[in-house]
This record gives sequence, structure tokens and C-alpha cells, in this order.
Amino acid sequence: VQLQAFGGGLVQAGGSLRLSCAASGRTFRLYHMGWFRQAPGKKREFVTAITWSGVTTYYADSVKGRFTISRDNGKNTVYLQMNSLEPEDTAVYYCAAQSPGRGIATMKIKDEYDYWGQGTQVTVSS
Repeated sequence: VQLQAFGGGLVQAGGSLRLSCAASGRTFRLYHMGWFRQAPGKKREFVTAITWSGVTTYYADSVKGRFTISRDNGKNTVYLQMNSLEPEDTAVYYCAAQSPGRGIATMKIKDEYDYWGQGTQVTVSS
């Protein structure tokens, strides 16, 4: 699976952005998908994840209520809608795919993902 994330940019605090992650391969619909982010000088952290079916989602406490993950298996794409952005959301955002067969408890753990996109920069100005 190859992943390509795009949609980042510069936005003022309180604004919105929608990130997209396009995947290659016919088996995309089998993968759990996640978004992680990495700010300068910090470790890559979990943001949100969605199961292969789209039925179950998980969010970090810091983005709950502001971010929404979704997927369109027909388009091999996962989305991250980010609203009420804060300067603390500034980071490079990465999408990732987890191979089938792992429990949903692993979806918040970055080392449990097998494929990563190249990242897209999100900058929120105050």
C-alpha cells in the first residue's frame, strides 16, 4: 500500500482544513487507517484512527470534538476534517495504514502501523 497525504497549509487559529490521504492498491478497504502528527522537537503522536469498515473511530483527547476522521473505500481515501484549529495543532500530519489481522486496541500505537504517507504540513497561526 502506498499512501499520499495532502491538503495541509497555513490557517489562522479557529479556522479549518481538510486533509486527504490517497491509497494505492485494491486492498485498501481491509486496512485500519490512522493519522499521526509530529511537531518540531516532539515525538510523533496519535491523532485519530478509523477501522476498515468505518464503523469505529478513535481520537486523541486533544482533538476530540474538533477533528473528524472518515473514509471512502470506493475512492481509496481517508479524510481528516480539522475544525477550530489551534496553534498547538501545528505539525506535520501523517496518514498510516495497519495491515489486517490486528486488534483494534493497537490502532493508537504508531509502531503497529505498516505503511506511512510522506506527511503534509499544517501550520496554525495565532
